[in-house]
Amino acid sequence: QVQLVESGGGEVQPGGSLRLSCKVSPSIFSVYKMGWYRQHPEKGRDWVAFITGDDLTKYTESVEGRFTISRDSAKNMIYLQMNSLNIEDTAVYLCWGIDDGTEYWGKGTLVTVFS
Repeated sequence: QVQLVESGGGEVQPGGSLRLSCKVSPSIFSVYKMGWYRQHPEKGRDWVAFITGDDLTKYTESVEGRFTISRDSAKNMIYLQMNSLNIEDTAVYLCWGIDDGTEYWGKGTLVTVFS
């Protein structure tokens, strides 16, 4: 059973940075494609960034150039480096993975951007 556990959320002022982490158990090699979604208060869940086992990445337009997704296979981790944060980035960020048609979700970590 694959488990995803996020960390790194917090409060930051506009223009600031945070790095989110997602620990993959038992192994990152159990999940080919991984990424991050975010859920805004009273809104639906939107995808943010994806990374594949071949290190191909894709970003939603609103974070392109500000966020960077990466993976460390040796540590079974994926990361989301978030720079130039703005108030609209406030959300619960969820780690996600899919392999052979099965989806996996973490419980989320809250990012709050406030002035």
